[in-house]
Parts: sequence; structure tokens; C-alpha cells
Amino acid sequence: MIALTIGGALACALLVAAEWRRMAALRIAAKLVASAMFVALGARALAASHDVRYTRFAEAIFAGLVLGAIGDACLLAADKRWFLAGLSAFLLGHLAYVAGIAMIEPAGLWPGDAGWLAVAPAGAGLAALAVLWPRLGSLRLPVIAYVATISVMVVAAIAAARGAALPEPNRHRLVIGASLFFVSDLAVARERFVSRNFTNKLWGLPAYYAGQLLIAWSIAGL
Repeated sequence: MIALTIGGALACALLVAAEWRRMAALRIAAKLVASAMFVALGARALAASHDVRYTRFAEAIFAGLVLGAIGDACLLAADKRWFLAGLSAFLLGHLAYVAGIAMIEPAGLWPGDAGWLAVAPAGAGLAALAVLWPRLGSLRLPVIAYVATISVMVVAAIAAARGAALPEPNRHRLVIGASLFFVSDLAVARERFVSRNFTNKLWGLPAYYAGQLLIAWSIAGL
């Protein structure tokens, strides 16, 4: 699993370099390899899972990782249809993460266990929508649904961590991974709707792949 993590980090570094140098073939290869690394990591962790209390959680997390990789492939294309396909795949991936967390931390406990920390993802999501709103056009409803879902996903991860629904260090891997995923989506939104430049890729891509790798690691050893 360490080798897969290192492989994912190296592929991400190549992807950032490819974006900088505008090397289309390397960009496609590096992105697909980086995504394959976190899926493979999740598969290894799922296969080694032995505690039945976490089986459904681990399966749901793995499903979310697979959907994330599908979304990555869709976003290799630039047109609106593929963007919507990628958005849909990521939305389903976040729903899988939310469903998985609900299996170990009942949704009714999320507000109390997340506490004041829930303000951060909720506030960031509302702020992002406020900035993006004039630029969304026909994509307003899909983007609202997406922002709401990822905000809930981060709140659920925080609740699972603070409510001790997972053992150490899995709970911290989950909440940090979910938070980094959220941060990476801000970069995607900025690239798509505000300003297209390399800076978005420079911080957004490492945040995304680090987030997905940590989410995969959150089911390791269960």
C-alpha cells in the first residue's frame, strides 16, 4: 500500500508538470495512473478488511473511489457534456462516501458530533456559490446539488472523527482526506467558471489526489 501511495504521488507530480508544459499525452496518462493508484489502494485495503462492523463502510468508500476515477476520466475532455458527466460521477462518489459514513455514524448524530466545526464546510460552500452564482448559467442546479453534497460529506467525516466512529488513525485520514477533496473542488470551480490558469492545477491537483489517497487509507486495517 505504501508503494501505491508513492506511485499516486509521483503520477500526480507528473500530471502537474504536464499541465504546466501543456503536454496532452502525458497529462492523460498521468491522470489515469494517479486515479488508478487510489482505486488500487482502496481495493487492497478492502480486500484486507476483516472487521464486519466496518464492511459496508469500506465497500461504500471503495465505490466512491471508483466513481472518482470515472469522474477524472470524464474531465479529461473539455466540453460541457463531459464536464456534466464528470460532475455526476463525483456527485455519486460523494453520496457513496456519505452513505458509508452513515453506516458507522448515524446521520442523526452528525450535527451534535460535528458541532461548531460544521460551520467551516457549510460556510465555504455558501461562499463558493455566492462567487460562482453569476457565472453558472444553466449549470446552477447541478452545481448547487454538488456543493451541498460535498459539504454534507465533509460534515459527516468530521462527525465520524469526533464521534470516534472509526479507530485511530483512520478517523483522521477520513476527515483530512474529505477536507482536501473539498479544497480541490474549489480549484476545479475556479478553473471552470472564474479564471483558467495553471495556479488552479498547482494546488488543486495535489489536494485532490492526496485527499483520495487518504480516503482510501481510511479503510486500511479495519
